[in-house]
Amino acid sequence: MSQDIVVVGAGIVGISSALELRRQGHRVRVLDRKGVAAETSQGNAGAFAFTDVMPLAAPGILRKAPKWLLDPLGPLTIPPRYALQIAPWMLRFWRASWQDRHDASIRAQAALMTLAREALERQIAQTGGEALIRREGQLQLYEGEAQYRAALPGWDLRGRHGIRYDLLTRPEEIAEIQPGLAPRFTHAGFTPDWINTTDPKAWTEHLAAAFRQGGGEILRAEVRDLAPEEGGVRITHAEGEIIADRVVLAAGAWSHHLASRLGDRIPLETERGYNTTLPPGAFDVRTHLTFGAHGFVVTRINGGVRVGGAVELGGLNLPPNYRRAEVLLDKAARFLPGLDTTGGRQWMGFRPSLPDTLPVIGASQRAERVIYAFGHGHLGLTQSAATAELVSDLVARRDSALPLAPYRPDRF
Repeated sequence: MSQDIVVVGAGIVGISSALELRRQGHRVRVLDRKGVAAETSQGNAGAFAFTDVMPLAAPGILRKAPKWLLDPLGPLTIPPRYALQIAPWMLRFWRASWQDRHDASIRAQAALMTLAREALERQIAQTGGEALIRREGQLQLYEGEAQYRAALPGWDLRGRHGIRYDLLTRPEEIAEIQPGLAPRFTHAGFTPDWINTTDPKAWTEHLAAAFRQGGGEILRAEVRDLAPEEGGVRITHAEGEIIADRVVLAAGAWSHHLASRLGDRIPLETERGYNTTLPPGAFDVRTHLTFGAHGFVVTRINGGVRVGGAVELGGLNLPPNYRRAEVLLDKAARFLPGLDTTGGRQWMGFRPSLPDTLPVIGASQRAERVIYAFGHGHLGLTQSAATAELVSDLVARRDSALPLAPYRPDRF
């Protein structure tokens, strides 16, 4: 096929989409202002979180809003100076938390996760990527009987959507999977099918290398404008212009700015996530550890340990508050008494988030030759291979593996 496609964005979603489109026979070029995995795709926890089907917008969550504003270092916060700017997004978030929308989001998320699991295995096999994959499961940890009991409905829901898990109610059961935890963690849920990559940056670079080897092209260029014209899309970037037959917009937290150039108003906000990566030897992490009540995870990255998470709804322009990373590391030291917290490297990334926790996957309402693939929140790595297959279906105008209505760009 001689169809020219430009993918805007060289993060994990953009690279995965470009790779799949090239595999389907299209001529594909990727444009990114900084290069492959230069933003959020390089510093995340490296988790393919297929069990994470619960949306952030849950019934009753807005009752906690005053606490978010009062605790700038809590697991979910809104900086006071950003509160007015984010108010329209929060209204949509509140509507998404109503029971009917919440239940619909879970169904759509679970369907996308099923495809994501299958698509990832295809991607691993097609690119020879097994060496970059760890299949060690995940422990969701609870402090005491009450916290554990409160989580049981969520585990029951996961089971109804086909997610395998084991509930652990004895400390020795937990220690068998992950030694060295503080005794305060008395209960846990273990998901054996959870998968991690050894390094999210290396995984994205691996896929980019496969894309290039297959004849794809990746250029560093800051895209400034998209404009439909007869028979194509005009792309204006820092060095000039390109005319493409189709465009895939997968620029993460910056995507809505380009979508607005086409006239689409998509309510994308930014979950700013913080982490600290400790050098090899910091702790013997044997599985992905999730401290849900505290909003962070501990995972192994390239032999080292990455401690990170939390949600700060603060947009793209406020300066980072690295005190949040320090708080998470302090907690990790209490929860893992043997953790060596010296020599760490701090990082902050922008997760592109929509009010209902679902991504946008579909054609622009104003320019049908532009396909949107962004807004995955903290699930971009998890859902990247599935998004790539769905984007390929949209380009080919063939039926997709699942209904795309829940992810359509105009659903808000």
